[in-house]
Amino acid sequence: MQFKLRRPERNWVLYDVGNSAFTLLVSTIMPIYFNALADNAGLSEVDYLAYWGYATSAATLVVALCGPVLGTIADFPGWKKRLFSISVLLGVVSCIALGMISSWIWFLLLFVFAKSAYSASLVFYDSMLTDITDPERMDKVSAHGYAWGYIGSCIPFLLALLLVLFYDAIGLSMQLAMFFAFLLIAVWWVLLTIPLFRSYQQKYSVPAVKHPGRESFRRLGRVFGELKQNKKILFFLIAFFFYIDGVYTIIDMATAYGTALGMDTTGLLLALLTTQVVAFPAALLFGRLTERFATSRLIPICIGAYFAITLYAIGLKAQYQFWILAVLVGFFQGAIQSMSRSYFARIIPPEKAGEYFGLYDICGKGASFFGTITVSVVSQLTGSVNLGVGALAVLFVVGGLFFLYTVRMQPTEGQRDKLH
Repeated sequence: MQFKLRRPERNWVLYDVGNSAFTLLVSTIMPIYFNALADNAGLSEVDYLAYWGYATSAATLVVALCGPVLGTIADFPGWKKRLFSISVLLGVVSCIALGMISSWIWFLLLFVFAKSAYSASLVFYDSMLTDITDPERMDKVSAHGYAWGYIGSCIPFLLALLLVLFYDAIGLSMQLAMFFAFLLIAVWWVLLTIPLFRSYQQKYSVPAVKHPGRESFRRLGRVFGELKQNKKILFFLIAFFFYIDGVYTIIDMATAYGTALGMDTTGLLLALLTTQVVAFPAALLFGRLTERFATSRLIPICIGAYFAITLYAIGLKAQYQFWILAVLVGFFQGAIQSMSRSYFARIIPPEKAGEYFGLYDICGKGASFFGTITVSVVSQLTGSVNLGVGALAVLFVVGGLFFLYTVRMQPTEGQRDKLH
């Protein structure tokens, strides 16, 4: 029987299509533009990669610190939609402003703010999964979100890419072309947020209190206490911290990595566009596979694949090798993200989804602080960006071992009916 999305699920998926355009911008055009700004200021290629990594780490660290508190506040009635809207608005305005900056230092500072707002919106968005669908549909709905996000984001990206590559032919300066590219992404992001904003209703929440901010810190402290009792959630978060750290670092620094190796800019952008195209059917395929195989069996396969990918990246020198890398990453990228999200959503209390997904974000996009710092530091110490990326293999080994240990643990009584 063909799987059909319900209206709340479809509107939720549309936001993935909207925000993924910003993700693609961050991982492709934005670092190339920053490279041009840095080159004008006399920065070396190694320093350029390191500074970009430090900025990415700073953005994820901000959300790692703020995400749990904001996620906890979001569990109170009416707050999830409100905080979600604010973070989207800040992200969109910052995205537009980035197109007006010509200083590499100010560009990095504004980038940190924009990416922090974008990542904060995902804390609330991911936690909405428990409100818009049922536990038995979560794997497929989550997979559809990533799949359509990957393919849908290609539309504004291609238009932005045409502006950037052929700005001279249409009578624009590079600076003006970049502004229009960033504006296009921001408008796309807003338009595809509107359906979710209009239709979303918070189904699960905790009782309202007079001072939600103050109470959020108390509840957050209790959540850490609950993790001591619920070892399955605790060890999954530890596993997730390591393996998704490597995944997001590869996403954030792929273009910067290829650029630092001196590869052709147009070829890099097209290779990363190929990643998006491959990720679309791959995410849907793994969503279908969850009908026959447990998610807990499919996630280790993706972790093992990423381990092999990082080893392959150590010897990467030619552009055709980067194309192979792009295809391999695309095949497993959406799968490991979507299955991790749905697996976690099934093992947590739905009325506390905001606070738990705040912790999830620490161990996810917030944790990529560790990965980007690792690549930056190892690259500068060794003078080799290949070894910097190759160091990520350790993260997949540790994450895989913790996940296998998590799977062997007995779920609590409340989780037993939701896991398969």
